[in-house]
Amino acid sequence: MNLSVIVPCFNEEDAIPIFFDEVENIKEQLPVSVDYIFINDGSTDNTLTVLQQLSKENSHVHYCSFSRNFGKEAALYAGLLKAKGDLVTVMDVDLQDPPELLIEMYEKIQDKNIDCVATRRSTRTGEPKIRSFFARMFYKIINRIGHAEMIDGARDFRLMTRQMVDAILEVTEYNRFSKGIFSWVGFNTIYISYENRERVAGETSWSFWKLFSYSIDGLVNFSEAPLNFASVLGAVSFISSLVAFLFIIIRTLVFGDPTSGWPSLVAIILAVGGIQLLSIGIIGKYIAKIFLETKRRPNFIIREESNKKSS
Repeated sequence: MNLSVIVPCFNEEDAIPIFFDEVENIKEQLPVSVDYIFINDGSTDNTLTVLQQLSKENSHVHYCSFSRNFGKEAALYAGLLKAKGDLVTVMDVDLQDPPELLIEMYEKIQDKNIDCVATRRSTRTGEPKIRSFFARMFYKIINRIGHAEMIDGARDFRLMTRQMVDAILEVTEYNRFSKGIFSWVGFNTIYISYENRERVAGETSWSFWKLFSYSIDGLVNFSEAPLNFASVLGAVSFISSLVAFLFIIIRTLVFGDPTSGWPSLVAIILAVGGIQLLSIGIIGKYIAKIFLETKRRPNFIIREESNKKSS
């Protein structure tokens, strides 16, 4: 039995050797052959050089280097396409995903009723409070309005059967949100909890605004609720305007008191204009996703890869 380890990398020259040594240390406790598939996502440091040397020294290390930075979703997709193992795992190179959990994950996936053993963080120690707050809010919202249930604190780090990986690869959309896809394809998944860990080297490339944009993509990709919200908002605005007009007409007929002053008029115009812009923005987000899908551009472009075939 073979295990393929997919490792997306972006400017991780310092973390790669540490990660590789850590996984190699626990590899002997796994009764499977292990091959690595490192995806260099357009790094600007010496990540590619490190991967080239690592691949040269180890026959079970493979790498794939993009022509530019396409993002982690593209890197995950590329890794899944390249992986040929009977079991496939996705891991972050910064060791925030504890390699020793692979032993327990392998033991649990031996149950024929389990297709995936995933991980989730039980704590967010070391993470900025505002990021933790918005992360929790995202999971609450997506689980209320989305089509796929997502576990709070869930990581991409998971061990999957070949059948589940093949099902994920059948989802060929350009706008990918892997956490949602992992859940959407179904299959029996169990979770292992662990306490949050700090990076072993380097700095994260995920800023607050990148994470916020990523969460918006997740909401749009797995829910039509924002569109429904825009429709309801428009309906409420229209009904409110009818009530306001009726009130003005009745007041004029009964009291002979025509509406005066421009501040109220300006306030109404700004309120209606804001609702229209919000609704147009929501619709525009969906149209932009449709536009990207219809262009059928590749998720990534490979500039260089190791010649060895992954097992």
